[in-house]
Amino acid sequence: MQDPYKTLGVAKNASQEEIKKAYRKLARELHPDVNPGDAKIEERFKKVSSAYHLLGDAERRKKFDNGEIDADGRETSPFARGGGHAGGGFGGGDPFGGFSGANAEDIFDEIFGKGRARSGGGGFGGFGGERKPRKVKGPNISYELSLDFAEAILGTTKRINLASGKSLEVRIPPGSENEQTLRLKGQGMAGMNGGEAGDALIKLHVHPDKTFRREGNDLHCDLAISLPEAILGGSIEVPIVDGKVNMKLPANANSGTKLRLRGKGAPYDRGNKRGDQYVHLTVKLPEERDDELVEFIKDWSEKHPYKAR
Repeated sequence: MQDPYKTLGVAKNASQEEIKKAYRKLARELHPDVNPGDAKIEERFKKVSSAYHLLGDAERRKKFDNGEIDADGRETSPFARGGGHAGGGFGGGDPFGGFSGANAEDIFDEIFGKGRARSGGGGFGGFGGERKPRKVKGPNISYELSLDFAEAILGTTKRINLASGKSLEVRIPPGSENEQTLRLKGQGMAGMNGGEAGDALIKLHVHPDKTFRREGNDLHCDLAISLPEAILGGSIEVPIVDGKVNMKLPANANSGTKLRLRGKGAPYDRGNKRGDQYVHLTVKLPEERDDELVEFIKDWSEKHPYKAR
């Protein structure tokens, strides 16, 4: 991640006017319409434009200088502010075009002339004559969203505030996974010369759960049962991610026995199907010594010896 000050070739104590002047100079040299077909120059132009998007806005620049956001515009501690509302960035895609607050459109008008976006009648002033500038897609915006385990499994809706100033309702589809990225088409930064807007890339961070763990589309949980339940069996209440259900417990259930609840796992196939939930049993003895139980076990074991190993 390159230092935006170095990218623009300015000192860290440069004034906003000096930053604007440096960007104007580089934009004149590197603009894709001045260097058609030069991929390296275009890539450098993207980096310069992203740097100006960060430093050309005094408020964003202040946050960067204070270490609150990184060079891609993302907050440096995505969970420090809670609730999943970690700040979005403007990295992750084509980092140029449509820079609100930095007034890049005004700068391009100054450089290339007011008629730069019209076909014929002026073009780019001294560059390209009557050639119509090509449309440029706007940069993507990155955002990191924190979710509870149940929210990811069952799906939910979250309101987020992007670095562009947009406030969006984001639908989290059922069965979403940790580190999954959702793409919201056209919700990124504006394009240039009539180009389409970039996308918003929402990266999900799912918190671990105390009860459940996920393996593919299946969920697993551990469940303690009493000695009478283990021996006699019966019906027991089992937690599932969206509530509780009763499950039949077979007699003579041992620790390590695994029971399956069909269709109680994570949704998949756009929510049309669900995996299973597996319940791992652990036989739990009484916390305190029970002399009556001890005497019974002694008597029983003498009459009914068996091998456990």
